[in-house]
Amino acid sequence: MSPQRSVVYSAMRPTGRLHLGNLEGALRSLVALQRDRDLFIGIADLHMLTDHSEETGEVRANVMELALDYLAAGIDPEHSVMHVQSEVPQHAELHLILSMITPVSWLERSPTYKERLEEQHISAPGYGLLGYPVLQTADILVYRADTVPVGKDQLPHLELSREIARRFNRMYAEIFPEPQPYLTEAPLVPGSDGRKMSKSYGNTIEMAATPDAIRAILRKYLTDPQKVRKGDKGRPEICPIFALHRIYNKGEENEIATDCRSGALGCVDCKGKLGTALLAALEPIQERRREFERDADAVAGLLHEGSARARGVAEETMTAVRGAMSMWSPANS
Repeated sequence: MSPQRSVVYSAMRPTGRLHLGNLEGALRSLVALQRDRDLFIGIADLHMLTDHSEETGEVRANVMELALDYLAAGIDPEHSVMHVQSEVPQHAELHLILSMITPVSWLERSPTYKERLEEQHISAPGYGLLGYPVLQTADILVYRADTVPVGKDQLPHLELSREIARRFNRMYAEIFPEPQPYLTEAPLVPGSDGRKMSKSYGNTIEMAATPDAIRAILRKYLTDPQKVRKGDKGRPEICPIFALHRIYNKGEENEIATDCRSGALGCVDCKGKLGTALLAALEPIQERRREFERDADAVAGLLHEGSARARGVAEETMTAVRGAMSMWSPANS
């Protein structure tokens, strides 16, 4: 780590392969950030236990899938510290310490906590769900990250992390920076049903999907409901397919919009044009993924090496934390 460079933290839960929403919403900006900042990019397998505590059988395989998608998108282990959360025990240690100073009322006011209780009909939530933001805070602060890429809907979580950091600093010592949000102007990537692309909606296009699978999903995409057949005048501004053209087929965007509005372009042909452009955009990403897939041991080695680097930085933080709290530690005993 360079003392002059900003430290960025980002992580995703290993819930399976990533999709176009992840690519455009997070990965592209992370790849750019790693060039001139210290980027810690995590695979948050402990966070899986929040709502998948009885479904851990696929976590190990999903860790590898997420690592492959990170690498395919352009995350470079030479410039980023790619690590597995559970391989860095300092995450859990700092989480425990921060949980001791975080009022329950702070956690109960989290909008995400309330939404989870309602959406999943949870009548007796465990601490893991309630304390999710504390572990998230520990993930960030254990590397003393000053920047966290987030969407606007995640700003309340980050503000809670800032509150927890301030509380620790006031009680013990000025150890943690207050992490600032890094808001990206990521395009909205619609799923096949027109809603935001999300695994929870089952409307995704995976980054690693085969050409046949991609074209099959595109054929099912909703379009302008008033444009039933070729010749009907369309409204590209409300069409999920056109929204994807704006991202992956900018060269033909204006022509497609004009032909859609006039009725000269039908939805079947419009989806075909998108498929061609999307496959071309994904080909270099998928080729990198295929290269890494050929040597799974090497990918596992990159994760172990990155986790070792992460442990070194995290332990420096925890040494400072234990010292500030006058707790027993090999470093200050």
